Amino acid sequence: MKTLETVRMILRPFTLEDLEDFYEYASMETVGPNAGWAVHENKDQSKSILESFIQKDDVLAIFHRQDKKVIGSIGLHCKVDESGESHYEIGYVLSTPYEGRGLMTEAVKRVLEHAFLDLNINCIDVYHFIENMKSRRVIEKCNFEYIGNIQYETLNFGTKDSRAYQLTKQQFIKSMEE
Repeated sequence: MKTLETVRMILRPFTLEDLEDFYEYASMETVGPNAGWAVHENKDQSKSILESFIQKDDVLAIFHRQDKKVIGSIGLHCKVDESGESHYEIGYVLSTPYEGRGLMTEAVKRVLEHAFLDLNINCIDVYHFIENMKSRRVIEKCNFEYIGNIQYETLNFGTKDSRAYQLTKQQFIKSMEE
C-alpha cells in the first residue's frame, strides 16, 4: 500500500528498521490479544511477522510524527470467500500508551478515504471481540454499520464472539458530506 498522511501520523509500509518499535508494542499484553494474536515473546518472532507484513504489502506502520516512532499498525486485507468473491477487511492495533487520543480513529478514516476514493473499493468489513470496547468506539466513530454477531477465527485463540460491521463507499461519501 502507498504511504498515507494525517495531521499527527504517517501511515507507511513497514521496514526492517521498525523492528524495535514493532516489538515494543507487540510484546504488550494489552495489544495482541485484543486483536486475536499472542504476545510476541522475542524479537525474532517480531522480525518474522514484520517480514511477512513487508512481503504481503497490506499492513501499514502507524508512525507518530511527534514521537518519531511506530506506535501501531493498520491493515486493509483482501479476503476471498468460498464462492471466489473478494471482500475487504480493515484491522488495526495501537500501542497502549497512545490509546484514548483519537489517533486510531484518525488513521482508520484516512485508510477508508484511500480505499473508497483511490482504490474504488465498494465495501469494507471490520470486527471486534465483544469485550473490546476501545475498538468498538473507533468503529462507531468511523460510521460503520453493525450487521450482527459472529464467531471470528483468530490467529492464536480459536474462535471468539465478535461483532461485525460494514461500511459502503456510498455511506462513507454521505458521512463526509455531513
